[in-house]
Amino acid sequence: MAAAKHVFIILAVIFPIIVSGKDFIVGDEMGWTINFDYQAWAQGKDFRVGDKLIFQYPAGAHNVFKVNGTAFQNCTKPPLKEALTSGNDTIVLATPGRKWYICGVGQHCAVGGQKLVITVDNPVAAPPTAAAPSPAPHSFDRMSPSQQALPYENSANQIIGNMAAPIMWMMMMMIMMILVA
Repeated sequence: MAAAKHVFIILAVIFPIIVSGKDFIVGDEMGWTINFDYQAWAQGKDFRVGDKLIFQYPAGAHNVFKVNGTAFQNCTKPPLKEALTSGNDTIVLATPGRKWYICGVGQHCAVGGQKLVITVDNPVAAPPTAAAPSPAPHSFDRMSPSQQALPYENSANQIIGNMAAPIMWMMMMMIMMILVA
């Protein structure tokens, strides 16, 4: 019983750290715009699974497309229905690996340099003494382009996405309390 209480305390401290990620406002105070060096902006940043990219721009002036490496190099935009257009678009980084984003308005990508490439690493591992479960993997990068709208958050559903970590933490604590009792 004492061992279960120690595990409970460790999980209560470690679990919120594991499930929460950082929010990165793309371009910082400049936001998502033309004639900005996004490669320099991303340099030195540590992007991890669970982090969020927030693309802020005047709605109607720009958009955001998630593309592959070839489309990134050639500034080839996908069908318009796949664009994020709210002006406050949040993308949850669900899997490790290279991620590419472009603006599909006019020549913003090709001439204005409005494109971002990042490398996402796995989340920071918990200390070996903690037996905290890792969050369920997301399937975002295995979806077809028409299904990829679901992991995106916009201003209308951002509240729900921001509640996920506290809800998961509370559920974990309730399970641990039942096991300890």
